[in-house]
Amino acid sequence: QPQLVESGGGSVQTGGSLRLSCVRSGFTYSDDYIAWFRQVPGKEREGLAVIYSRGNNAHYNTNYADSVKGRFTITQDDAKTTVYLQMNSLKPEDTAMYYCAADRRRWLSLDPSDYNTWGQGTQVTVSS
Repeated sequence: QPQLVESGGGSVQTGGSLRLSCVRSGFTYSDDYIAWFRQVPGKEREGLAVIYSRGNNAHYNTNYADSVKGRFTITQDDAKTTVYLQMNSLKPEDTAMYYCAADRRRWLSLDPSDYNTWGQGTQVTVSS
């Protein structure tokens, strides 16, 4: 059974940094799109960044939401078991539950409806 487990959330002050990790296991294929989303209670889930690499190819493609472009960076380890989200220059409005998700359907999508496998989330709180 495919599984995603997030970690790395916590509390930081404005301007601080965090690195989130998403460990994947039980997947049949290694070339899924892996994306990061966040959600604040009462609001829709927001796509932040997605990464894709084909097979053992070291080259990968990424896509970012405008709201995080230049501040957040998505990467993955060589074994493609862990996807990271490096978050810099954090702001109070970045406070949310952060989720990673996986699917194989739509090229570099940031639409949560394109993803079927989700982690349980990790909370990020940024104080002013």
